[in-house]
Amino acid sequence: MEHRQMHDGPSAPVTEEVAGGDGDAARLVGSDRVLAVLKELARYPDGVGLEELTRVVGSPKPTVHRALGALRRAGLADQGARGRYVLGDEFLRMAFAHHEDRPEHVRMRPVLDALADRFGETAHYAVLDGREVVYRAKVDPPEGAVRLTSTVGGRNPAHATAVGKALLAHRLTSVAEVEAWIGETPLVRHTPRTLSTAADLYEDLRVTRDLGYAVDDQENEAGVNCLALPVYATSPTTPSGAVSVSALTYRTPLRTLVEAVDEIRELLGPLGEPHR
Repeated sequence: MEHRQMHDGPSAPVTEEVAGGDGDAARLVGSDRVLAVLKELARYPDGVGLEELTRVVGSPKPTVHRALGALRRAGLADQGARGRYVLGDEFLRMAFAHHEDRPEHVRMRPVLDALADRFGETAHYAVLDGREVVYRAKVDPPEGAVRLTSTVGGRNPAHATAVGKALLAHRLTSVAEVEAWIGETPLVRHTPRTLSTAADLYEDLRVTRDLGYAVDDQENEAGVNCLALPVYATSPTTPSGAVSVSALTYRTPLRTLVEAVDEIRELLGPLGEPHR
């Protein structure tokens, strides 16, 4: 198999000059280019060629090539067969080591294992990041069951997910706060059931606060429902994230999850209880 490698000299710069800018501005632009290339590489597990990467990033080929050189020297990118670029082993090592060492992930794993085993469905731990939730941990159901396509590090809109609403309920306690959070960007509708107005979202969050748990009734994905509870892993009073059971509706209806909410709370134990 042909192996072609482009050579980057040791002094190849990873910055580019900006007309009328100072040195700090030039370095900032160069850093942004390197990070943009790194993020794009993550979208191509089978590798991507320099021409395609240049087109996607929207930068000159020499700039992208210099960025790749910097990433390769750091072990964050590699060049495989036919000259295609992939994420480097050092990047993967750092990512997995960081993920495994995160305190909340370590503490959540036994709970997620128990939930996935109990319901035969997917269990998640997610945190709020602006208008989205980020999945920090996931445990699939036992081998052989149909599984969801969610991934650790993946994102979904907070207003359309049970984990998101479980966390928003503690932050947005009035219509005005909900309206300010939405701002000028409309709420994205993933399904006909997705909440799309401030009034509807506020009412849902009010009910969530009263019940102590949130639900997603096919609001983020058709055929999938979810129940989530807040988790107090790093603060005694403020949820650090939320744990959910995400189920296929034909296999585990939402009412089944709601009827089992006390059992889910019991599995969470102290992690699911605020300490005033």
